Amino acid sequence: MRSNRATVRAGVSMAATLPLLAGALALGIPAAHAAGDPGRDTLAGTKPAWATSTADKGATNNGSRVSARVYLAGRDAAGLSAYAKAVSDPESASYGKYLDAGQAQARFGATRAQVAAVTGWLKSAGLEVTGTTRHYISVTGDVADAEKAFGTQLHNYAKGGKTYRAPAGTASAPAGLDGAVLTVTGLDNAPHKASHHDELPPPDAVFHNSGPFSSYYGSKTASSLPKAYGQKIPYAVKGYTGKQLRAAYGAGKADGKGVTVAITDAYASPTIAEDAAEYAKRNGDARYRTGQLSQVLPGVYTKTEECGAAGWYGEETLDVEAVHAVAPRADIVYVGASSCYDNDLLDSLNKVVDGHLADIVSNSWGDIEANETPDIAAAYDQVFKLGAIEGIGFYFSSGDNGDEVANTGTKQVDTPANSAWVTAVGGTSLAVGKHNTYQWETGWGTERAVLSDDGRSWTDFPGAYTSGAGGGTSRTVTQPYYQRGVVPNSLARANGTAPMRTVPDIAAIADPNTGFLVGQTQTFPDGTQRYDEYRIGGTSLAAPVIAGIQALAQQERGRAIGFANPAIYDRYDRHGSKAYHDVTDRPTGRDLAVARVDFANAYDAADGLVTSVRSLGKDSSLKAVRGYDDVTGVGSPAAGYVKSYRR
Repeated sequence: MRSNRATVRAGVSMAATLPLLAGALALGIPAAHAAGDPGRDTLAGTKPAWATSTADKGATNNGSRVSARVYLAGRDAAGLSAYAKAVSDPESASYGKYLDAGQAQARFGATRAQVAAVTGWLKSAGLEVTGTTRHYISVTGDVADAEKAFGTQLHNYAKGGKTYRAPAGTASAPAGLDGAVLTVTGLDNAPHKASHHDELPPPDAVFHNSGPFSSYYGSKTASSLPKAYGQKIPYAVKGYTGKQLRAAYGAGKADGKGVTVAITDAYASPTIAEDAAEYAKRNGDARYRTGQLSQVLPGVYTKTEECGAAGWYGEETLDVEAVHAVAPRADIVYVGASSCYDNDLLDSLNKVVDGHLADIVSNSWGDIEANETPDIAAAYDQVFKLGAIEGIGFYFSSGDNGDEVANTGTKQVDTPANSAWVTAVGGTSLAVGKHNTYQWETGWGTERAVLSDDGRSWTDFPGAYTSGAGGGTSRTVTQPYYQRGVVPNSLARANGTAPMRTVPDIAAIADPNTGFLVGQTQTFPDGTQRYDEYRIGGTSLAAPVIAGIQALAQQERGRAIGFANPAIYDRYDRHGSKAYHDVTDRPTGRDLAVARVDFANAYDAADGLVTSVRSLGKDSSLKAVRGYDDVTGVGSPAAGYVKSYRR
C-alpha cells in the first residue's frame, strides 16, 4: 500500500523529454536573462515538457482565471544549498552544526524587502494577492494578467486525451527583483478541479486476511498444495509485529526516547488514537504516553473524492503503528494535508520545518517522475534543504510498481524519492524465523499464479508481475556526491553518458506477503464500523520502519542525524556488512515463494477462497544483487547499524 498523487497530475509519460534539474544536490532553478529581454530573468522549468507545438490548440481565453504560487528564493539560495550539504556531510567540519528554525529563516529566508518587491510586481500586473507565507505568495487573476506578469502567453494543449492550459514559453520575472523569485507554479492546470469544503468520508470497506498463516516465516508448510521451484513452500505470515521487526533490524535496547518522528499524509483518520492504542495493547507494543501521539491538521479538507480520502486513513494508521512498533518511546506528530495535491502536501512539509516539529519525517506518498515538473521539484527541494540545515531528515517510499513499465509503459523512478535531498526507501521481502531470528531478505518483487481447478498445479507458474519496490535511475536529477563510488556506473549511467541519481538509498520490509500486521477501524458489510487487523505492506511500510530505525539511531547518537544520506553511504563504506544486510533476490541460493489464501470478497468465505503462490525477488527489470542495487540501495539495517551511531 502506498498513497500517491498520480491522480492529480496524471497524463501521458514524458520522462524522456524532461529537462535536467540543476546539478548534483541542485542549487535550485537558476535565473538567466529571458531570451530577447535583458530586463527579465527566466524561471527555468516553468514550461511543462508536454506543452509542445504539436499539442498546441491555441491561446487560452484572456478572461479565464489563473491561480498560482510564486515561490520566494530567499536571500541566499546558493548559500542554502552549500550549508545544507556541509552540515549533512560527515567529512565536513560543519557536520551537525544545525541552525534552529529562527536562525534558518533569518539567514536564508526571504527578506521583507523581497516580499514587498515581489508583491508589488504581481499587483502591478493586475493580479490579486490572496495569501503570503514565508515561502510563497499566492495570486489569482485573469489569463491576460498572468501573461503580463510572467512574460509568456498561456495556450491550451492536448495531453492524455484532455486539454490543459500551460505557458507557451518559459515564464520570467523582472530582473530588478534580483533573483528573489525561485519559481512559479499553477500556470499550467494539468489537471485542475474546483475545490470545496468537504467533510471526511467514513472508513473504507473492510479488508480481512484469510488463513492458514505462518506465525513466523516457515512455521507452517503448505503441505497439501503443489510445490514451487521444486520444493514445498510455507504459508504467508499473519503479519509481523514490532518485536520481530526490532529484532530483524538490530534495535537492541534503544527505544527512541527523546526523539520525535513526523508523518505526513493527506487527510486524517478520525479513529487514529483509538486504533493505535488498541493495536499496541493487542500486539505487545508499549502503551502510548499522554501526548506521545499528536496531530497537526488543516482547517478544511478538499478534493476528498478525487483523492480517495478514506484510503489515506489506512496510510496514516500504517505509518503511525509501524513507527511506534519499531521506536516505542519516540513521540509521533502526524501532519495532515488538506488534499493530495502538491501545494497542500508542500504546506504540510513546510509546517514541519517552520515549526521544527520533528527531526525525522516519514512520507509514504509519491508519483512518477514524468508527472513532476521542475518548478514543483524546486519547491520541494527548497523545503528539504531548509530541513537539512535544521537537522531534519525526510524519508520517502520509493514506490510499489518496480520500474513502472507495467504501470506507465515507461521505465522511470518515483518522486519526491528521486530528490537528491531525501532518503529514498526501497523494499524487501523479510523472513524472520523462530525466536525472532533474522533469516534473510530478498528484494521485494512479486509474481502471482493461482491454484489450478484440480488443485494439482499452479496456473501459468510463476504467473504475472503484480508489484514491487520502486527503483532505478532518474532522468532529471544528476548524481549526488554521496553516491559516487558506491552506485555502479551501469546504474548511474543507465539513461545516457551522465551519471544520474539512482533510487533507492536504503530498504526495509515492504512485501505484503511477508508484511506487517496493522489494526484499523473499517466499515463492515452490515454498515457498522469497528476495529480489525490485517496484513499489509508496500514501501509505505518500509518508509516508517526506516524512520523508526533512524529514531533509534538518533537516540544512540544523542543529537539529530539530519539529512541522512551522506551518513548512510559513509557507513556503507566504513562498516559494510556490520551495518547493512546485503540483500539479494536468491539469498538461499534458489528461488523462493510463499502460499497465500485470500477471501474472494476480501472479507469472508461467503464467495469462496482464492489460493495463489507468490514468488519473491521478482521485481520487474530491477534486480537485488550483491552491493548497491536499485531495489534495496545499500541494503537493510543490520545489527550494527543503530550501534554505529553510538556516542
